[in-house]
Amino acid sequence: MSKLPSLTGQQVITTLKKVGFEVARIRDSHYFLIHSDGRQTVVPVHSGETIGFGLLAQILRDCQISREEFRKLL
Repeated sequence: MSKLPSLTGQQVITTLKKVGFEVARIRDSHYFLIHSDGRQTVVPVHSGETIGFGLLAQILRDCQISREEFRKLL
């Protein structure tokens, strides 16, 4: 398992867009992303804050993307 760098919510969204996720809607500071095959996740975007390791792991599980795949997309 490779460690992932600290990322902001906007950086995570930009990376997920590279694999086909689209922002479906935004509610307050939470961006709801959906893929054409039905996968979906929620990414919080708070200015100046990074996403914690546990939350990033949950987002990757929701998206069915491995850490290695995500790291290559960065």
